[in-house]
Amino acid sequence: MVDLQSTRLTEAILRTAHAWNTQNGITGVLCEGQGVFLQVLEGERGLVTRLYSRIFADPRHTDLELIHCESITKRHYGEWSMAHVNLSDVDPQTKIIWPDFDPYSPGGALVMTRIADLIAEGRTVDAPAS
Repeated sequence: MVDLQSTRLTEAILRTAHAWNTQNGITGVLCEGQGVFLQVLEGERGLVTRLYSRIFADPRHTDLELIHCESITKRHYGEWSMAHVNLSDVDPQTKIIWPDFDPYSPGGALVMTRIADLIAEGRTVDAPAS
């Protein structure tokens, strides 16, 4: 059963992200499903910081946590203004896709690895070019 409210929220977030990120040279990926959102943002440090502040202030978002921050020399998601990976098919009971992943206590390196795994498996959807 599709949660229509969650779908609409995700669509609104993606529309805003595509527009703002394209104008500001931000790239990244939004993973969502089962009430969990994981987002990776890439770009110039000041722009990413300002965007994170906007996200933090947005009342649609609650319980935000910054779990990983690093300087990079090459973007991982440079071809997308904001890719979307749907986690709805990740079974929380069997944890088939991410067997050792607990979304409430992840390490940043683990999250980055798991997102890369999902994209490598072709789970990216709704990802217009930046």
